[in-house]
Amino acid sequence: MNSKTQRMPVVILALLLIFWIQGAIAALPLMVDENGRPTLAPMLKKVTPAVVNISTKSHVRIQQNPLFNDPFFRRFFDAPKNMPQQKERQALGSGVILDAKNGFILTNNHVIANADEIMVTLKDHRQFEATLVGADPAADLAVIHINAKNLSQLSVADSETLEVGDFVVAIGNPFGLEQTVTSGIVSALGRSGLGIEGYENFVQTDASINPGNSGGALVDLDGKLIGINTAIVGPSGGNVGIGFAIPSNMAQNIMSQLIEFGEVRRGQLGLMIQDVTPNLAEALNIKQATGAIVSQILKDSAADEAGLKVGDVVVAINGKDVRSAYQLRNSFGLLRVGEKVALDVLRDGKQGTIHAKIAAPEHSVEKSDGRSRNVTGAVLGPIDKNHPLAGKVDGVNVVRVDRGSAAAKAGLRKNDIIVSVNRQPVSNMADVRRAAKDSKRGILLAIRRGEGGLLLVIR
Repeated sequence: MNSKTQRMPVVILALLLIFWIQGAIAALPLMVDENGRPTLAPMLKKVTPAVVNISTKSHVRIQQNPLFNDPFFRRFFDAPKNMPQQKERQALGSGVILDAKNGFILTNNHVIANADEIMVTLKDHRQFEATLVGADPAADLAVIHINAKNLSQLSVADSETLEVGDFVVAIGNPFGLEQTVTSGIVSALGRSGLGIEGYENFVQTDASINPGNSGGALVDLDGKLIGINTAIVGPSGGNVGIGFAIPSNMAQNIMSQLIEFGEVRRGQLGLMIQDVTPNLAEALNIKQATGAIVSQILKDSAADEAGLKVGDVVVAINGKDVRSAYQLRNSFGLLRVGEKVALDVLRDGKQGTIHAKIAAPEHSVEKSDGRSRNVTGAVLGPIDKNHPLAGKVDGVNVVRVDRGSAAAKAGLRKNDIIVSVNRQPVSNMADVRRAAKDSKRGILLAIRRGEGGLLLVIR
């Protein structure tokens, strides 16, 4: 055998290796550059224009010592006559454009809460004043709107397909810095019970999430949104490798309701649930210590009508396993009024399926007087004790303003306080109905919004 023949297998192996490397590089276009070096730059160039910076301004009432109201004290200590009553507060956060055509941006509720002015800055440095479309404090999500052209939007991935160990990238505006990118992995899924929000089903990641990242994007290696960055756990308020994001499926569901209704219309079944503990599992003679046990059923509720009983253990909802009461509560919180739900239930050691229909919760608010079409679209109610103006003004709270309604077009907003209607002071719904009756030239509303006041005419 000559040397040429001996070299043939080596040459063939080298050629195969070259073809394999080229194939591997071609299969990962977002992971390597033209020289074969790992990089996320091509993916980020497509993604980052859809992540925006959000800055807000709000006015906060200054709490003053009661002694400043005493004329003797003011004269004795030479206190100024006109003490400032409020101060301006600024905040920074991030947002994600998910509907470029209509200018809708998803962010965290705590980024824009109580804001008098919302400014959005794009990556190309264009700035726009935004308006609030709707907010859901329970899930800490909000949708804002800008009138802008040539916007980019993110594609949304199915967060149910995430697995621990998947690589992710966080994009936002930490500490007021311009757009910043960090990377990491999915550390855990389905985190709940943290006491951060009312509805929790967080994706945990070690990708750095710092103050200002709130509302920004958590994306996979394909550049698709898999979460909205929301919170961190750290002793000093900075990143220590424990960050949380609202999964994209939950965020997209809530966003669609906020755009459609201006709020999330959560239904209810009318039951109380708790976790299945090992002791309860033993007492109920069931093998698994997971699921949610029904501890109470409200009379004549949807759960009562469906046939659920105290002691039933819900192990799945619409085909998805239920591991805890918190998870089941989150699932209920994403269902709309009127939706049908299939619950897999363990009862007396046997498993069956119960079908129920999500019912509307009982509200303590009233719709505006149907005799006056000019105010149709506003839902009014008493001033909630948690409202910033509770105890400070007398009036009626705007609980909801339907998008596209006469009230919305006039500029009425959720959480406005109506203090007078047609120059008549109002403190309850009866006052509103009486003052708005037979208004033919439109309704004049005196509004308190934050620490300021304004007049609106609804025609």
